Amino acid sequence: MNAEESYILNHIDEENDQLAELYRKANIRLLRPRMLAGHLQGRILKMLARIHRPQRILEIGTYTGYATLCLAEGLPEGGEIHTVEIDDEMEDFSRETFEQSPLKDKIRLYIGDVMDVLPRIDGLFDMVYIDGDKRDYCDYYDLAFDRVRSGGIILADNTLWNGKVLEPLHSNDKQTLGIVRFNEMIKQDKRIEKIILPLRDGLTVIYKL
Repeated sequence: MNAEESYILNHIDEENDQLAELYRKANIRLLRPRMLAGHLQGRILKMLARIHRPQRILEIGTYTGYATLCLAEGLPEGGEIHTVEIDDEMEDFSRETFEQSPLKDKIRLYIGDVMDVLPRIDGLFDMVYIDGDKRDYCDYYDLAFDRVRSGGIILADNTLWNGKVLEPLHSNDKQTLGIVRFNEMIKQDKRIEKIILPLRDGLTVIYKL
């Protein structure tokens, strides 16, 4: 953590005790704890939800549930978040997380491929948060787009991919290729307005016209 990020974290809302414990537990128990959203991004996700006031959120990629809890914090009364995780080995971890949260009644967890799960979930969404397999970002976007109401928000995480989008591409680096393809697709899409926030690995905010 550099001095600037440390300063920011010291001057924004703190993460609650459960989120702090979840961060600690992920670093002890999981092989890739950096995939967790973390304090700064978590507060941004909550703030975006607070401002946009979505009644229904779709999250693609639950992982530990850290980002799920942050988005749920920002939901208005009666709001709900539907979160889909393809890795069934994360199910016990994330269900335990949600069961311990006072926000658990706002959260619906699905285990499986979102391509199979989403058609079984009725209704439109006001916000979508994409943080799944980078190789499939374009497919996630195409799948979810028609399920987002006009005026809705799509958030896509890791769209700078630790700066790899600026480097020469290698044909065997499918994750980076997926992100680059997604960024180019979003650039050309006339149905939206978009901006990339240089936050951690990049967060793209997309407004559906």
